[in-house]
Parts: sequence; structure tokens; C-alpha cells
Amino acid sequence: MSETAVQAGMGKDAKTKPDSGRMRRIWKNRAIYLMIVPGFLYFLIFKYIPMSGLIIAFQDYQAYLGVMDSPWVGLKHFERLFTEPMFFTILSNTLLLFFMNLLFYFPVPIILALMLNEVRREVFKRFIQTLVYIPHFMSWVIIVSISFVMLSMDRGIINELLVMAGFDKINFLMSSDWFRPMYIVQVIWREAGWGTIIYLAAMAAIDPGLYEASRIDGASRFRQMWHITLPSIRSVIVVLLILKIGDVLELGFEHIYLLLNSMNRDVAEIFDTYVYTAGLKQGQFSFSTAVGFFKSLIGLILVMLANWLAKKAGEEGIY
Repeated sequence: MSETAVQAGMGKDAKTKPDSGRMRRIWKNRAIYLMIVPGFLYFLIFKYIPMSGLIIAFQDYQAYLGVMDSPWVGLKHFERLFTEPMFFTILSNTLLLFFMNLLFYFPVPIILALMLNEVRREVFKRFIQTLVYIPHFMSWVIIVSISFVMLSMDRGIINELLVMAGFDKINFLMSSDWFRPMYIVQVIWREAGWGTIIYLAAMAAIDPGLYEASRIDGASRFRQMWHITLPSIRSVIVVLLILKIGDVLELGFEHIYLLLNSMNRDVAEIFDTYVYTAGLKQGQFSFSTAVGFFKSLIGLILVMLANWLAKKAGEEGIY
């Protein structure tokens, strides 16, 4: 056999070996890959396939004509969105609630995880974890209903305590001034405990030898937390912060809609509730799709920008 043929055969083997090795690894870990299938199908069916419907944002969609036969109107619905009298009010309400989420809610799971990580009695730690996880499994209907009962003007426990302390009753549910604090408190109450899971998992991966060495050097528990725990989970915090920024215009419909009323609409109306009231209830599917397209585009731009800034700061980012 000629030298050229031998080299060609070796080159062919070199090309096939990595592929065959990869397939063997996939087959060996087939149970793990099988666990990915439900999540993959979820994102494919509910996230990616529906993206084809974005086409109606550029049409005057008529249900009886269908997507392909509905007339094209270009950027008409986007122009309407940007010229709506309520647009800047809705944008400012959405952004303000998002920044309040970022300022008041985002640090709470980190702080709570740090506190839970310092608990040495395992039974007590598990009990507290279970206690703070429970609200996440309640729907927003239950959370808001409990708040209504507690904050009601008629025998609400909070107003009863205010009266006992010599203060006047406050109409929390109908007040524009109290809507945002009430919203943030409910978000923290429901989601803070659940948000600790990822941080606690990251803390569990920290080398215990680092803590032992710091104790030998005389470091206090606070110093260990500040110089070992926080730097070790910094990359996780950055990734979750980037993903959080991507939801800048995505605050969720159900929670806000349950709190919304005619007295606080000027501070409570956001894009999600606006799409429902001005788009879906009136059958304006093309307009509501255009609003959703705008929200998604802004979120994508901010995620890319935040990821670029994170990499410039020396962090890993999400891609």
C-alpha cells in the first residue's frame, strides 16, 4: 500500500473516531439525555414554533382569511403603539416596577441563601427552607386574596393594627401610592424562597478547605461569607442578573391584573395588561402581537448588552 493511501486511511479514521466516540458517550448517558427531552419539547412547542405567528404583527390579520391571505400593513401596528397616548405611561410603569424588582427583590434570595448556608443544624435548616419554599407553590390568585383579606378596610388585620396604634385606616387596595410597595412585597413573599435554590446549589460546590483555611487564619463567619462564599457564587449571580434584565418588559400578566382597578390604573397598567385589554379583548390580534414583538426585541437587546458588559468586566456571561 502506498504512503499516500495509508495517510488517507489514517485521516479517515481520525475523522470517524471522534464521531463514534461522541455517539458512544451519548448512548452511555442516554438516561440523562432522555431527561432533556421534555424540556426540549416544551421550548420547541411553546417557545419556538409560536414564533412563526409573529408574522401577523405586520398584517391586518383576519381569522376568516388566515395568516397567508390577510392583508399586509407593514409597520402600521408598531406606529400605532408608539403614538398611543398611554404608551409612555405604560412604558414608565413597566420600567419602574422592573427596577423596583431589581433593587428590592433580586438581592433577597442571595441574602436568604447566605443566611441559610450559615445554619449548622440540618433539621432546622430544612424546616426553614420548606417554610420559605411554600409560597411559590401558591398561585397568584391565592397570594393576592390573602393580601386582600389582610389589607381590607373592613376588618383587615393591618388596618385593625393601625387603628389600635392610633392611626387612621389606609385604603391599600385602591391607593396608587401603595400599589408598588404592595406589589414588591408580594413578589418577595412568593418568590424569594424559591430563588435561593440555585444559590444554595452553587454554595454546596464550594471547596470546604477554603473555609477551614480561613478559620485557621482567624476569619469570622462574616469574613468567610464576604471573601469566600460571595466571590465563589459571583458568576451565578451575574448569569441570573443577565437573564433577569431580559425580562425588563415581562412582569407577568396574572399578578398585575389581579391588583389592577380603576383607582390605581395610572400606576398599574403595564404592557401585559394593556395587550389583554386593548388587544385580545377587542380581537386586535395583530396589534397585540406587535406589542409582544416589541417587548421581546427590547429584552433580546438588553440581554446581549448585559452579556457584553459582563464579559468586559471579566465575567463569563451566558454565551
